[in-house]
Amino acid sequence: MVAPTLSNPGEGESFLASLASTRVEVIPLAVPGRGYATEYRLIRKLIADKHVSVVHTHGYRSDFIGGHAGKQAGVPVVTTVHGFTGGSLKNRLFEALQRRVFRRFDAVVVVSKPQADFLRESGVPESRIQLIANALSAHPSPLDRDAARVALQLPPGGLVAGWVGRVSHEKAVDVFIDALSSISDRVISAAIIGDGPERASQQARAEALAPGRFHWLGALPDASRYYAAFDVFVMSSRAEGLPMVLLEAMAARIPIVTTAVGGIPDLLSPVEGVLVPPDDTKALASAIRATVDDPAAAGARAQAAQRRQRADFDVDPWSARYEALYRHLLGARAKASGR
Repeated sequence: MVAPTLSNPGEGESFLASLASTRVEVIPLAVPGRGYATEYRLIRKLIADKHVSVVHTHGYRSDFIGGHAGKQAGVPVVTTVHGFTGGSLKNRLFEALQRRVFRRFDAVVVVSKPQADFLRESGVPESRIQLIANALSAHPSPLDRDAARVALQLPPGGLVAGWVGRVSHEKAVDVFIDALSSISDRVISAAIIGDGPERASQQARAEALAPGRFHWLGALPDASRYYAAFDVFVMSSRAEGLPMVLLEAMAARIPIVTTAVGGIPDLLSPVEGVLVPPDDTKALASAIRATVDDPAAAGARAQAAQRRQRADFDVDPWSARYEALYRHLLGARAKASGR
């Protein structure tokens, strides 16, 4: 079952909608923004009422409150670490406290090798760290190129570079803007799907640098169904775990240009995409230009990326690895208690 914490009207609508047609039981927990004690009591009650076997948390609030509730209830607790964003002093402090809390978890799942190394250096016991890379179930209804461009209100012809993600510092949309704006010998438009704290400032900067070339589409539910609109998918991040949007681009067979950060080099090799250093505007621009100038080579890489996603990052083996972890923890807990 899934128990999302919801503090504001309309919060989590797209996430809840994604579970509506599944067999997963969804139990929203309505709590005030800082209603930590209320959230703890609701989770403890849920564990008791539903005879929960394992508590699995995501994110530092859930790790603190849900993890503590699970521990107090005497059930195994698991967290999945999707990445650390750094940023403000307050956020860095929360993330440091979160890493200390991980030492009390029965299992800490990481999605990439660099994350595992980082957590070991942070004092998380080696025996509790489990590497389970992200996986993807292909979108059931992707649009073709023409339909996707109509839906996104993009020109039917011409080259389009797609960028998808949270518009925040670690995702480095500023580097993407600078790179694309510097390509003056090609007419390449940009489609940016996503929202975030830097959108207003970066949208104004993009318009000043390259008027009319950047299309800001905001956050879209089921964004992956529109990827066929892109001639190249660009990820300019400064930091990543193992990004789902990159798996989506692989599944959609779209040529990829990405920075080689976090777990991305474990996800893509030069056979499947073009990898460049982070914060390198010239390298990113050169990779985008080379991709659109040689569509045959780009198409071959895209096909290889799709094959790798299906072979190595499909949802069935991923689900089996999580189930095996849960069963191992339950078996260890039963053995320790003499049952």
